Amino acid sequence: MTDSSIAKARLGTDGPEVGVQGLGCMGMSFAYGPTDAEEARATLERALELGVTLYDTADAYGRGDNERFLAPFFAAHRDEVVIATKFAMSIPPDDPTKRIIRNDAPYIRQCVEASLQRLDVDVIDLYYMHRRDVNVPIEETVGVMADLVREGKVKQLGLSEVTAGELRAAQTVHPIAAVQSEWSLFSRDIEASVVPAVRELGVTLVPYSPLGRGFLTGSFANAEKDLTADDVRRQHPRFTGDNAAANAALLESIRAVAKAHDASVGQVALAWVHQQAATWGLPVVPIPGTRRRTRVEENVAATRIELTETDLATLEPIAAKVAGTRYGDMTFTSAGRE
Repeated sequence: MTDSSIAKARLGTDGPEVGVQGLGCMGMSFAYGPTDAEEARATLERALELGVTLYDTADAYGRGDNERFLAPFFAAHRDEVVIATKFAMSIPPDDPTKRIIRNDAPYIRQCVEASLQRLDVDVIDLYYMHRRDVNVPIEETVGVMADLVREGKVKQLGLSEVTAGELRAAQTVHPIAAVQSEWSLFSRDIEASVVPAVRELGVTLVPYSPLGRGFLTGSFANAEKDLTADDVRRQHPRFTGDNAAANAALLESIRAVAKAHDASVGQVALAWVHQQAATWGLPVVPIPGTRRRTRVEENVAATRIELTETDLATLEPIAAKVAGTRYGDMTFTSAGRE
């Protein structure tokens, strides 16, 4: 690997240092329509060359196929990468719109063994609870996860889409290294209570979908018209119908800032997320997803863009004007339980 061209951040108080931008790997083999596997593999290699060391997947992505896809890359670079995967959510093959959430002990143990096998590793660097099963006390779930740490199967623990209260309860059982939640110019609900709690507890925030699932790059304007039938973004309220048109208009202010920086719309959106680390005083490691080398190069370059106070003021009103919710069913998100 070449010398990193990006800064580093630590996962939690005693976790490993990683590049300040990670890579979301879901779309390389799942959810966003047809993919070029060879180009996706080249993208993994290029990201590492640029200093990206945190690679994010989950057992739910293609029912394990994404973990299998990544395994050869991880094997070739085991000492250079930090592997993050997740348990708790399964997607029935006959209904891709449905989510089954489980946080019980037998299921967690079943999931970690399966992920270890698919990833072909002895230990998972960062193991997330993907979604919260409200029928199981979070202290009980994290207790099982803590056992996995003691057993040497997992190094660090993470939680995804948890409320501030849930995070604090979890932290009483075992240190949490990272909280993964959606955070972008379009999605700022976590700022009400989750971000302050993350800062207070010394947890690293890992924003997923920092580019609004691609919408903030301007690569599509209406999911129903512009994306293939098997693309899950066609199910998201923000990207269809009147919502899509209203939200596409919000990109104009981002384009104005991008022009001033000779940058792309997506780079400005990513730069805004990176700048939240200084704004809030906590480590922030976004994981934009891509499966093309040119995109990962563009994304990494965004770490070097510094937005001015005027830029930030221009971008500030956007989130409040976004039409539609993040998901059709928000009960699986922290905002849906706050």
